[in-house]
Amino acid sequence: MLRDVNTRKVMKNAFRITKHKYKTALRVRVPGGLGDPLVFRTVADIAEKFGDGRIHITTRQGFEILGIDMEDMPEVNEAIQPVIDHLDTNQEKRKAGYPASGTRNVAGCIGNKICPKAQYNTTEFAKEIEDMIFPNDLHVKIALTGCPNDCIKSVMHDFGIIGMCLPEYDQSRCVACQACVNKCKSYSVGALSIENNKIVRNHEKCIGCGECVLNCPMLAWTRSPKKYFRLVIMGRTGKKNPRIAKTWLKWVDKPAIMKIIANTYEYTAEYIDPEAPNGKEHIGYIVDRTGFEEFKKWALKDVELPERCEVVPTVYWDERKIW
Repeated sequence: MLRDVNTRKVMKNAFRITKHKYKTALRVRVPGGLGDPLVFRTVADIAEKFGDGRIHITTRQGFEILGIDMEDMPEVNEAIQPVIDHLDTNQEKRKAGYPASGTRNVAGCIGNKICPKAQYNTTEFAKEIEDMIFPNDLHVKIALTGCPNDCIKSVMHDFGIIGMCLPEYDQSRCVACQACVNKCKSYSVGALSIENNKIVRNHEKCIGCGECVLNCPMLAWTRSPKKYFRLVIMGRTGKKNPRIAKTWLKWVDKPAIMKIIANTYEYTAEYIDPEAPNGKEHIGYIVDRTGFEEFKKWALKDVELPERCEVVPTVYWDERKIW
């Protein structure tokens, strides 16, 4: 029977410290929330062999295998190896389980694999981010959503990546039926109008939802092949000052987002509170302490923003008390 437990080592290995003595739960990473039968079968087998048969689907689209005896953790790490290999998760040592738990599973909506409203493949982008940032002990939450409907609730994350459609208009195909105008008005933000039998798009008002593309019967509107995104930052839950993320960049591209996230890890490592519990601190609290300008200086270092990108010079969050 295991009697002496190093709790920090247990948690770093993606096992939970639970309310039941000498019982734990394994957190399984599934980047972008997309698995297949191999993943599900392996998780189910571990739950039956080492756990109490129960599996929790987490809010971050991973799994928690419940009721594992702590003395079985080495065997569970070996058993979960096929999932780690299959999802190509970065690992420091084979059959030693997950090497970190601070940076959370990168979550994503279903994306354009299925959803006609989604502007990009959220799972592929999530996996690219996962490969860049994991393993890491810094407490970071990232979510990707295919369109402004924000089904993944990206505004509750440190970084929320929202797909934007840049609609391209072919007047030669337009019959001025106003289907796009009416749909934009009723379903979105009313960014379209008709002038002299021509549709006019207000770029400042447009949020890139793509409803015009989906609802034009003549295919006069099409999506630009160039992928663009809205980047919202520093949303958070928690007991202290939960808040909604705010827009920082509009019409930004993938390379810029990847570089900004990488730079933010360097910024966080530099400024994290050395007294933070378990060495973890939300990025938003660090930004609050250093000031947005300092964060921006680090985040935008060597970043090439696309010409179309719109930058909010200074981001302000609503700090009204919720509790």
